[in-house]
Amino acid sequence: MPDRTSTDVIDNPGEHRFELALDGEDIAAAYYRRDENGYLVLTHTEVPSEYGGRGLGSTLALGVFDMARERGDKLVLKCPFMAAWFAKHPDYADVVVG
Repeated sequence: MPDRTSTDVIDNPGEHRFELALDGEDIAAAYYRRDENGYLVLTHTEVPSEYGGRGLGSTLALGVFDMARERGDKLVLKCPFMAAWFAKHPDYADVVVG
């Protein structure tokens, strides 16, 4: 599997998730919903167990936060993984509202 970067993250609004393609049809995904304020509420992040320990969750998070910043979206962090990632990257405070 080649190295993945945050620019490999795509938004799949039909499935309400951000995706990072892995091998074959495997993906890492960050699920979301829009709330009544139009904010993106990040609810759950999944990286298949066989891809664990490679930093792919962090790559996915970086892509999500970068995309939110580019699009002017605000994020609500209900996902423990995304909240923990943000705690280590406070420079993204401009896109987090909760």
